[in-house]
Amino acid sequence: MGVTPRQFQELQQRVRAPKRAAGPILDAPTAGLLAPARVILGIDPSLRGTGYGVIRGGRAAVAESAAFGVVNCPAGWDRSRCLLRIAEALGDIMREHRPVVCVIESLFYAQNYQTALIMGEARGACLVAAAQAGLAIYEMAPRRVKQAIVGYGAAQKIAVAKMVQRLLNLAEPPPADAADALALALAYAQEQGRYSLSPLKRI
Repeated sequence: MGVTPRQFQELQQRVRAPKRAAGPILDAPTAGLLAPARVILGIDPSLRGTGYGVIRGGRAAVAESAAFGVVNCPAGWDRSRCLLRIAEALGDIMREHRPVVCVIESLFYAQNYQTALIMGEARGACLVAAAQAGLAIYEMAPRRVKQAIVGYGAAQKIAVAKMVQRLLNLAEPPPADAADALALALAYAQEQGRYSLSPLKRI
């Protein structure tokens, strides 16, 4: 089959045209990559004792504790009063320390329906406070946190508290709920700046 001069020129142009480079495997440069944050707030929600922990430093290896504690609500308080207390206390903490990221424990499958409902309400109060402060909010499963901090997904609370004490050079292990919150913040600090096949869920 013959080729006309014009067709020959078009073929030459196609051959000489620069080839497009292959696109990246990930569609977006930030897919699976957590944004670096210098101040991170971890929250372990509970109606009667919500743990919180603020770390500074941006990386787990150089992080230091800025604040931690537990928002306690007496057993005699109505649930609505506890939820308000949690939201207000966390709001005060955020205004004081100005975190840019909040990491909250994800819901787990509780055996008791009523317990799951109350936990969800406490978690909702925490999320409202973080959203009002304009924080980027992520959730992390307890097992993933324990794996990141202790190296064992079924670690006991005391093991988490002792490892948090070691990582942050604290004089003594923090209270269990506060330790869990600090562990959440440290786990985020450990993962940020890396690509992950199972990135944290932003909510």
